[in-house]
Parts: sequence; structure tokens; C-alpha cells
Amino acid sequence: MKALVTGASGFTGGYMVKNLLQHGYQVRALVRSTSRIDHLKDLPIDWVYGKLESADDLLRAAEGVDVIYHIAALYRAANVPDSIYEQVNVGGTRHVLEAARAQGVKRVIHCSTGGVHGHVQNPPGDEDSPFHPGDIYQSSKLAGEQLAMDYHREHGLPVTVVRPIGIYGPGDTRMLKMYRLIKKGRFVMFAGGRALYHLTFVADTVEGFRLAGESEKAVGQAYLIAGEEYVTLSEFAALIAEVLGVGKPWLKLPVWPLYGAAWLCEGICVPLRIQPPIYRRRVDIFVKDRAFSIEKAKRDLGYYPQVGLREGITRTAAWYTGEGLL
Repeated sequence: MKALVTGASGFTGGYMVKNLLQHGYQVRALVRSTSRIDHLKDLPIDWVYGKLESADDLLRAAEGVDVIYHIAALYRAANVPDSIYEQVNVGGTRHVLEAARAQGVKRVIHCSTGGVHGHVQNPPGDEDSPFHPGDIYQSSKLAGEQLAMDYHREHGLPVTVVRPIGIYGPGDTRMLKMYRLIKKGRFVMFAGGRALYHLTFVADTVEGFRLAGESEKAVGQAYLIAGEEYVTLSEFAALIAEVLGVGKPWLKLPVWPLYGAAWLCEGICVPLRIQPPIYRRRVDIFVKDRAFSIEKAKRDLGYYPQVGLREGITRTAAWYTGEGLL
């Protein structure tokens, strides 16, 4: 089997490439010419340079491919206009789907996000929970997955949508600030830390993607891929503190001042095309419940996450320490 992975230079895409190689796939990777690929340079990968915004680049990348794992996306950059999200996450997805049709690709695995469900009113949510995207990233990802399903229904393209939840692990620095603040005893728990938090170790995430790509039952379906357990944010922070050998966070404040600060930062930074140090979408982790059932993925795909939350936190902390980041 020959697989094309878009976004291979990114955190999840890099793990996806390694998973596929370990399972005997030939891998082609679509990356931008400016992408950093040093961490993958020694692997037997067929590199194709291009971008999602170019239909010709996708057509070239998809030639001779059996399956496409479409991982690439614009993710939570607060210093770009909404139109860029639409251009990359929707328009880019259209180019992937058109290329798959033109080149006779047998399967397309489209990476969406559990964030399309927004705040889960009655946790745990499942694949049929209402859609309620809370920002332009989530809205554009929802539009992308709906487009993918339209191609399945209207053109017979074999598509599967995967909605990963809270991907983390060695190689990712999105949680580094939280680890640092907890280690220094400066982490503030806004809104009481009661929001539910659901995470997935990255190796489990990409295994879920691969299983979805190999299951005939998955064609035309959507799957939530997540870890086995979810916890409150307060419990998550306490577990990080325990792994780091420090006291658990104790300072709790109302969330509205943080929202106000985020609004002010966005108002100043976004017009100047500067990434704000804090923005409203990031504040949502303190107030929105994100907890999901993975029973459908277990039943249809045989997906069972292997890395528990404590082990995943420990591995991530060890990587941060080894890299001199913590």
C-alpha cells in the first residue's frame, strides 16, 4: 500500500508517517518547501513539496497513491484573518478530494477535530452529538469534514472522517507553558478547574487513523479517537504536578478577567498580524467540557488506546526535560 500524508512535517503528521512505515506502507509526504523535516530526514519517505492551496500540487502528490491521510490544517493561529482558515481547511480539503477522485485513490482519511462538537452539554458526547463549533478553526474543520462526506455521498469517494481529541505527547510544545507554570507553582486555575478535559497520546491517535484507513466498515463514517479516560482540568493539573514532584496548583480565580485580557490582546495584536500572547479560544479550556465516548471506534475499528494519562504525562515531561525545555 502506498499512502500520502499531508502535513507530514507537523506533530501528528510526523507520527502518522512513522506508524505507516512501521506497518509496511510506502509513504509519500506532502510538505511546504519551508517546512522543517530534519526529524524525518533519515526515513524512507518520498517527499513532495507543495501546498494545500494548489490543486496542481495535490494532483501531483496523489498520483499512484492508494490511500490519503489528510492531516494538514491551519491550527489556531490568532494572527491571520478568517479567510485563510477557509482557504486552507476547506479549500485545501477540496483539492485533496478532487485529486483523490482524479487519481483513483481507494481511501481518504480526513482529519477533523472533536472540537466541531464544541462544549459537550451532556458528557460524554459521541459522534452524533450536536455540532457547536466555537471558533473559526472549529467552524472551518466542520466545513471541511462536511465537504468530505459530500464527496462520498455524491461521487462515491471512499471517505472516512476522524475527529481526534486533545492530542499530546513528546514532540509537541503546546502544553509546555502549563507544565512550566505548574513546576514553578504559578499555574492559576480559572473557573475552578471544573471543566472536563479529554486527552489522547499521539501514538494512540495515529493508530486510530491507520485502523480507520484499513477498515471497510469505516467508509462513509465518522469516528472520535480519544484516550480511555477524561478528567477535570483540576485533576489533570494535579497529575502533572505529581509527575513533576511539586505541589498541586491551588490558586483559583474567576475566568472573566482572563477573557477580558484575551479580548484586549486580540484587539491590539491581530490587526498588526502578531500572534497574541493570550486569546479567547485558548481560554475555552477553562470553561468548556470536552469529554467523549470512543465506543464506536472500539466496536468498528478495534481501537483501544494503549497509553494511559499518567504514562503519557510522564513521557511528555521526560521529553520536555530531555530537550532542556522544562
